[in-house]
Amino acid sequence: MDYRIEEKEAFTVIGKSIEVTCRDGQNLRDIPKFWAECHGNGSVQQVEEAGNGGNLLGICLDMKPEQGDFTYMIAAETKQDPTDGLTLRTIPACTWAIFASVGSLPDAIQTVFGRIYQEWFPATGYEHADGPEIEVYPMGDTTADDYRCEVWIPIVKKQ
Repeated sequence: MDYRIEEKEAFTVIGKSIEVTCRDGQNLRDIPKFWAECHGNGSVQQVEEAGNGGNLLGICLDMKPEQGDFTYMIAAETKQDPTDGLTLRTIPACTWAIFASVGSLPDAIQTVFGRIYQEWFPATGYEHADGPEIEVYPMGDTTADDYRCEVWIPIVKKQ
């Protein structure tokens, strides 16, 4: 798998979020639907305008593995106060395993997530750290076969 490991300082994001569940793969349906709704109702544009002009982010926060529930946030890095209808969250300083995803969304990135957990973690000396998972979406045609984005997974060395 194409990846790199980087240390990042804490940063603040602004965005719009929903609660989702992994039960019966519901998150794989709800998250793309949430993106479509947010594109349609102007929320993505609002997030972009409140951000620092960087990439859009999809962030999995507040994970409750025992229930399979988490908060999913469409966000952008920011240094400003909350905007009407949007919330601020702080992403903690972390060591990240950063994986490339190439292909049409959402299939390409869902495949990368599966491979991280089924192939990469078992084959490395790392485990998931306590922290959010981040999808990094540069501008571009997300339906194109050559669209490139990233998945950031917080990691620690296995004890």
